[in-house]
Amino acid sequence: MEAIQAILDKIGGVIWGPPLLILLVGTGIFLTARLAFIQVRLLPYSLKQVFSRKHDKQADGDISQFQALMTAMAATVGVGNIVGVATAVVMGGPGAIFWMWLAGFFGMATKYGEAILAVKYRVKDNKGQMAGGPMYYLEHGLKQKWLGVAFALFGALAAFGIGNGTQSKAVADVMNLTFNTPHWATGIGLVIFGALVILGGIKSIGRVTAFFVPIMALFYVIAGGIVVVTNINLVPAAFGLIFTDAFSGQALAGGAIGTVIRFGVARGLFSNEAGLGSAPIAAAAARTDMPGRQALISMTQVFFDTLIICSITGVTIVMSGQWKDTAISGGNLTAAAFGHFLGAAGPYVVAIGLIFFATSTILGWSYYGEKCFQYLVPNGSAVIGYRIVFVLFIFVGATASLDVVWALADVLNGLMAIPNLIGLLGLSGIIVLETKRFQAKIKEERAAEKAAKSGIPVDTPGD
Repeated sequence: MEAIQAILDKIGGVIWGPPLLILLVGTGIFLTARLAFIQVRLLPYSLKQVFSRKHDKQADGDISQFQALMTAMAATVGVGNIVGVATAVVMGGPGAIFWMWLAGFFGMATKYGEAILAVKYRVKDNKGQMAGGPMYYLEHGLKQKWLGVAFALFGALAAFGIGNGTQSKAVADVMNLTFNTPHWATGIGLVIFGALVILGGIKSIGRVTAFFVPIMALFYVIAGGIVVVTNINLVPAAFGLIFTDAFSGQALAGGAIGTVIRFGVARGLFSNEAGLGSAPIAAAAARTDMPGRQALISMTQVFFDTLIICSITGVTIVMSGQWKDTAISGGNLTAAAFGHFLGAAGPYVVAIGLIFFATSTILGWSYYGEKCFQYLVPNGSAVIGYRIVFVLFIFVGATASLDVVWALADVLNGLMAIPNLIGLLGLSGIIVLETKRFQAKIKEERAAEKAAKSGIPVDTPGD
């Protein structure tokens, strides 16, 4: 088994090497240019749409736009936001945070493009539910079904690693370390919770994540906000170190500048999943009148995940100075940093945050894996079987050491990204056209709102 793991680790190192990272960031830069920095121009409008309900009541879809976003956020906000950021600082130095931000900024355009294609090319399955994602826009948009099949195969299998086993193992380890709870007990608890939510399908997942995710995000953000506000005098120096180390690479753990960039970009993408092709699967289920509207809402996922939640972790670590202690591993660094400022309560804040984040990721990825499997095996009873196996595997992940499975999942995640990025680049013209169409719709809405306030009737052309 060790030999197999070594081989998989080498393959994963090649797949997740500079070429794929350049392709991931390069796709974001390309789409940013083609869309005229849409993540800047329309971010305020996007944030407003996140909490709007008026456009999704009568539209096609299984869940609300907000529930779709929260499902994607549930899958995205996970171990990477706490452990991944810490690992980036340990391996790449404080400057890695800057490159994480930069990858997140361009990743917003990537996430926008994924979602707009997912909604445009989504279909109704034999139960009348929406099905969409890279496999569908690769087949129906790019006319390359084999790429869609490849993505679905990689996604259905990878879900057991990135979205199941690694998350349940993280929860079980934290529960054991912090609360002395046996791994098997945590495993059983997660299986029961997972079964109650996952077996009910996307509507059940959407309801739970819409309640669960905002609470867990606010808990962590408020805790981090308290650290920052009460130690505001340390913030300028922390940001100064992040920016100087980003380009000098001379900080204690920084190493060569290439290492700083590599770990910042890689861990940022691991956290927000921009370009991986997972989040658009949830976007496709949203009730929305136009692809562009849900795409803007989906774009905020990267903003919340990387530019807010990951930033809180990263800035707290740099402010604490704990990253200089080479004896502290990436997994424990965030707890040490919060403990430095909050005392005994700090590790508990991180532990509770990780438990929430990892558990929510299991819910979101169960839907991703299910939809990938459904694309390959369009049979209702087979999908139920996938859900059951996924739920049972939560216990396996929490109680067993499955290093080979994790290494394989890392490989599969990288393989997911390749066909998805091909689809994004090949269909970039469609993304631009749909964006122009929606921007015209925005102008109509604003004109109508202005006229309504002034009491002057206005005629607006239809779609």
